[in-house]
Amino acid sequence: MSRDQIVRSSRNPSSTGSISETISTNKVIRQTYMLLSLTLAFSAITAFIAMAVNAPPVHWIIMLGVLIGGPFAIHAARNSALGIVLTFAFTGVLGFFLGPILSMYLGLPNGPQIVGNAFAATAVAFVTLSGYALATKKDFSFLGGFLVVGLIVALLAIVANLFLAIPALSLAISAAVVLLLSAAILFDTSRMIHDPEANYIVMTVSLYANLYVMFLHLLNLFHAFMGDN
Repeated sequence: MSRDQIVRSSRNPSSTGSISETISTNKVIRQTYMLLSLTLAFSAITAFIAMAVNAPPVHWIIMLGVLIGGPFAIHAARNSALGIVLTFAFTGVLGFFLGPILSMYLGLPNGPQIVGNAFAATAVAFVTLSGYALATKKDFSFLGGFLVVGLIVALLAIVANLFLAIPALSLAISAAVVLLLSAAILFDTSRMIHDPEANYIVMTVSLYANLYVMFLHLLNLFHAFMGDN
């Protein structure tokens, strides 16, 4: 290896090393990932409980109300212990709401494959996108305006299609939402690195919501592509 190559190598550490160093030196990132892991595990427990008791599906307005209203309440309490309590309540309720949806998909002939593929795709997307943002330390704050507009348009399209019930539009919306939330993961991870005002409770709720909604839309996409047989 030449001297120039050695110098370049020292200036550009491996992605794994860069990610580990970023996490170890950034308290918000460490706290966010720890709380996110706990809330995801708690959601899995409440989803299992909902499936075990055969809970009925909730109305879409209720789920939408929790998804939109919950983060506002948590943001208001972000600097207190109440923020932690509300975060677990928020993720626990959404996990319970997810239970009937999973039961529905698992009841299909190829349901376990649909759920497994959607879960794997969500996990791979999160690890890849967050890892990229952590390794490169790029500032993705420029995505903020695009995400706000895109998510508002997607929300309006989702509500409209609840009444129109057009299968092709449903798939197009799901594909667009998955892309938007992929950008949102980059944006949120970047905020933890570059925003000195970033709060780990707020970041946890934002990342959790990204993963939750992405998983729901990936379920829809895999169901359409894999069919019921």
